[in-house]
Amino acid sequence: MSSISSLNKVHKLGLFGDFQDKNETNLIKIKEIKNINLFQIVKHKKSKQDISNLKIDGVSLPKNLHSSSSSSTRIIWMGPENWFVFSTKNLIPELENFDDQDFAITNLSHSRCIIEIEGDMIYEVLKKGSPLDINKLNEGDCANTVYNGITITIDFVSNNPKIIRILGLRSFGESLYHSITDACLEFGFKSI
Repeated sequence: MSSISSLNKVHKLGLFGDFQDKNETNLIKIKEIKNINLFQIVKHKKSKQDISNLKIDGVSLPKNLHSSSSSSTRIIWMGPENWFVFSTKNLIPELENFDDQDFAITNLSHSRCIIEIEGDMIYEVLKKGSPLDINKLNEGDCANTVYNGITITIDFVSNNPKIIRILGLRSFGESLYHSITDACLEFGFKSI
């Protein structure tokens, strides 16, 4: 059985918006992150497990409002004792080592739409739809907020170049994608 992306019929490759007479390297780049494993890990309230030594694919569980990563796995903090783990690897054997008396682990691989945007103007794009104070956030930070009324999680992947990933529920994927691409039109964007 193969998975079908939530943006399967929506994400079209090409140049859009005000891209004329602009160097392509200066345009915002938008791509969908797909075919990735996503797990939610929640530590039970009664658990006494020390998480400071826990690692998944060599990556530690990050502290409040931060992320940690390796070349194949990224973990973002979602709330108190709650993390999302993204990986291109099959982590199921490793996650089976987590004791179910201490943790609840849920496979969410097909429940989210993940849109990555890159470019110098991406903070301006975020400001158009989110009340979050974007300018105070840097590489390795993450935040839950809304974008044009859609609940999202923002993962600040890199400061140079500026790259962020926006996660939304799969059922809102198309609306979220249209909101983001609409906000990018005035700057011009390349869909890859």
